[in-house]
Amino acid sequence: SKKVLGSIPGPGLSVIGGLVWILVASTRVVPDNPLGWVMFVSIFCFVGTTLWLLIFACGGNQSSFWPGLDAGFHFVAAVFYLSASVVLAYITIVYKTASIVDITLLKTYRLDISAVVMSHVATLLYFLHAIFSAIRWKRA
Repeated sequence: SKKVLGSIPGPGLSVIGGLVWILVASTRVVPDNPLGWVMFVSIFCFVGTTLWLLIFACGGNQSSFWPGLDAGFHFVAAVFYLSASVVLAYITIVYKTASIVDITLLKTYRLDISAVVMSHVATLLYFLHAIFSAIRWKRA
């Protein structure tokens, strides 16, 4: 029981990834090039983690290759989120400078701050999950 519960990807990852997705989408995704990557990462990880959770909840993770796949997926998701977090932080710094001149950008700046925080939390959680999955994979 403890082994199964320890291997289930946390629903918190999906919730936090969904929050990043919603916060970035509410800024009208401007500029579209770097924020398009952030949207891709948040949607990819949200869908992937939700599917992963459903596979584990249905008991489809009984084969020997699942622990390695679990560690690999969450490591890729952590690297993706790390890159998205850096891009999002840079765009937020740009909006900070622009919001001093144009007060209408202040709402976008504040939404981006929230998205940056959630993105970094998601990065941390994906890295932790990848580390614990790798440890579990080596023990299996």
